[in-house]
Amino acid sequence: MFNITSMLMTEEPLIQHILRHIPLDEAEKALVLSLFSEKQLPKKAYLLRQGEVCKTENFIAAGCMRMYSTDANGQEHILTFGVEGWWISDLYSFFTGAPSAYSIDALEDTRLLQITRPALERLYEKVPRLERFFRILLQNAFVAHQHRIHQNLSFTAEQRYLEFRARYPLLEQRVSQKHLAAYLGITPEFLSTLRRKLARR
Repeated sequence: MFNITSMLMTEEPLIQHILRHIPLDEAEKALVLSLFSEKQLPKKAYLLRQGEVCKTENFIAAGCMRMYSTDANGQEHILTFGVEGWWISDLYSFFTGAPSAYSIDALEDTRLLQITRPALERLYEKVPRLERFFRILLQNAFVAHQHRIHQNLSFTAEQRYLEFRARYPLLEQRVSQKHLAAYLGITPEFLSTLRRKLARR
């Protein structure tokens, strides 16, 4: 758990993130921080393995992560990346207790702030405004996934790549070509060809 006094003095990134959506007084900030736990993950460490139950919602305070599935041929399919200020979890597994279809690991040394489901329920009881905050998160996640499904069904590989660069201009520098290709649903070789083609324009 946190040293609450020092965290409040420096305004923990999680609190800054929540304050962008709803107000919190000092007692509520302290309560939030008391119910989250900090976890440090070195690069390549797993937060969740496919088949395990996702037991926490995870706010990324620093670092970069990916959530992905691995098919029967051993091929990885990256559903999403996550960087500072983003949340990353398998929400279906978190809310139902079902085994996760995904793995989550760290692409960089990462610092997370985690909350369990019982702690989240306690937070809702004590600070009902936070239900609105987490509803906003779920709405945003739903819209993002809907957009991604639409892209995969109707965009060409080039359009998906250009869309990724436009939406996440800094992220391309932090993930490998192999991982970006797995996110776009193409091979690393095709991504390399695509980049050369675009560079000549």
